[in-house]
Amino acid sequence: MDRFGLEHSDYVVYVDESGDHSLTSIDEGYPVFVLSFCVFEKIHYSHEITPALRMLKFETFGHDMVILHEQDIRKKTGAFHQMGKERRELFLEDLTVLISKADFTLLVSIIDKYKLKKEEAQERHVYHLAMQIGLEKLCHFLESRNQQNRLTHVICEARGRVEDRALELEFSHVCSGYNTLNKVLPFELIIADKKTNSEGLQFADLAARPVGLSVVRPKQINRAFQILETKLHRNHEGEVAGYGFSLYPLKSEKPQESP
Repeated sequence: MDRFGLEHSDYVVYVDESGDHSLTSIDEGYPVFVLSFCVFEKIHYSHEITPALRMLKFETFGHDMVILHEQDIRKKTGAFHQMGKERRELFLEDLTVLISKADFTLLVSIIDKYKLKKEEAQERHVYHLAMQIGLEKLCHFLESRNQQNRLTHVICEARGRVEDRALELEFSHVCSGYNTLNKVLPFELIIADKKTNSEGLQFADLAARPVGLSVVRPKQINRAFQILETKLHRNHEGEVAGYGFSLYPLKSEKPQESP
């Protein structure tokens, strides 16, 4: 039983971002902001996910202290700076297999910043907007797993004292009932230090940019997204739009129904 008077959920959620939340200066090559929510069943996460990723690190680096960041892998920085091409490609292949076999559910909030700036007169905080959308979709997912009366922890990476405090206030505001569902959401925010070697946060980091690229450059080959697409939450008809994949703003969106 938690201090909120609720039993803990069977699930844990890790969140990370891709892109920046500025509407003043928008990157023409990547004009979106993405929040990826990786939802794991705790038993599978602790028994399968974390040991598998740690073992891959041991096999690749000789230790498990490397924190995987999509940007480091892509730009060959950090632990990947002096890694040869053959070794790097082998690691990426093994990582792809690991992610493809991992049992988790992906919920993504994608904000089209150009469209948002054009269509909404009042400027909104892009990160907070993406978080609200994600939490609402998370609520539907957890209801489909009979977790609505349990407390689910949502873990985000720290972004700075001011930003973290603003997120805490917004998160509390949304969860208290100020959302489009008009529901109190049984979620608790945990903000983790950037140096925390969390497998869940690394999954969320690795997922965010490939999803964003699937929107920005839909015709470009995107092997990572081909894997991640299979993890997106779907309704009973197999649809992901408005369920595991939420693009905002849209001119019209199919009304949300319980999955």
